[in-house]
Amino acid sequence: MPAKGGCVGHRPTENGTDVIVVGAGVIGLATAWRCAQRGFNVTVVDPDPGRGASHYAAGMLAPVTEAHFGEESLLHLTIEAARRYPAFVADLQAAAGISVGYRTTGMLAVAFDNDDRAVLAELHAYHNSLGLTSTLLSSRECRDREPALAPAIRAGLWVEGDHQVDNRRLVQALRAACDRVGVRFLPTEAHLDVHGNRVRGANGIPAAATVLAAGAWSPHVAGLPEAVRPPVRPVKGQILRLRVDPNRPLLTRAVRAFVRGRPLYVVPRETGEIVVGGTVEEMGFDQRVTVEAVADLLDDARRLVPGLVDADFVEASAGLRPGSPDNGPMVGPSGVDGLVIATGHYRNGILLAPITADAVAELLATGAIPEEFVPFDPRRFFDPDWSARHSHRRTAPAASPRSGKDGTSAEPDAARDEKEAATK
Repeated sequence: MPAKGGCVGHRPTENGTDVIVVGAGVIGLATAWRCAQRGFNVTVVDPDPGRGASHYAAGMLAPVTEAHFGEESLLHLTIEAARRYPAFVADLQAAAGISVGYRTTGMLAVAFDNDDRAVLAELHAYHNSLGLTSTLLSSRECRDREPALAPAIRAGLWVEGDHQVDNRRLVQALRAACDRVGVRFLPTEAHLDVHGNRVRGANGIPAAATVLAAGAWSPHVAGLPEAVRPPVRPVKGQILRLRVDPNRPLLTRAVRAFVRGRPLYVVPRETGEIVVGGTVEEMGFDQRVTVEAVADLLDDARRLVPGLVDADFVEASAGLRPGSPDNGPMVGPSGVDGLVIATGHYRNGILLAPITADAVAELLATGAIPEEFVPFDPRRFFDPDWSARHSHRRTAPAASPRSGKDGTSAEPDAARDEKEAATK
């Protein structure tokens, strides 16, 4: 049973539940599973489990790829998340009986011209200043690692400790693990039940605690108190899925690049699937797949890996990542009794799902949020007093990594976000 002194101490009624999780993406599913493992009775409310941003991701686990100036607290969190990922994968695969396609084959960022090569050198220097590990490579060294790359490649940045996971298999495994520990699923739109200054459940189901984990849709959940509506916005990313013969793979690891000024990533799976993405679009809740984006992605991918011209075209889709004002997640108490927030993970949702789930389960069991999540408390956007008390903790230096990633830009936020690869 949950520990005494936590946010959930008892089941509220015979027909109720300990915890309601609103949202069944990778964050919501991982949270539901971990809470159920802690002894909570859990209900998940989502009209279409597993079909949000988590379904349209590429599955890159990229703490060093996403290392940018001024985001050292986020870097600290993502590095810790990457460190814990192997144990999470082992636990989940044992619980679900499903492989999640976790691979530690590294990541390679490449440059087509001198300007891009200078960006990689700057990023390499930034990695060194933080104690992160990356290696600058010549054109020949890049193609020694990945012979299918175009001869026009000028340079590269190699990070051996990079990871990736098959996001769709991950979601499938989380759903299976939830089923095996008795998590209940309610396939409908959520409506929070609020009485006074307390959220008391959702959709007529009483709950001691409700976790808001609806991704880009989190601010729009019916019944959510206006005072704690998280400032989350949808950021569109269009993504392609191709396929090659798994016995004759073109690539052995994820590759990132700028091609004609556009960001691109190409992520190979052991199954022969190749995920191609790169767009970042502030288009609200528009999930249309456009001819222009598909054409650009295909052209850029073929320029980077010419052999893709013979790949099978499988799918084109678009997902909406939950962006936040400072690019950091919102995980912790909302300021309204009975409501916990777990959203705003933007480009790091797949990477941060396990560590977020553990943090929420710990909060509900003990009443305390783990130290690494203090800079990402949702109240930094709602409560000026909280922000004033904790502002010194939001720029903590990054910890030394156990594993790392590369990246392709160290520009200020506004310029970087126009170029940055879309779906994580």
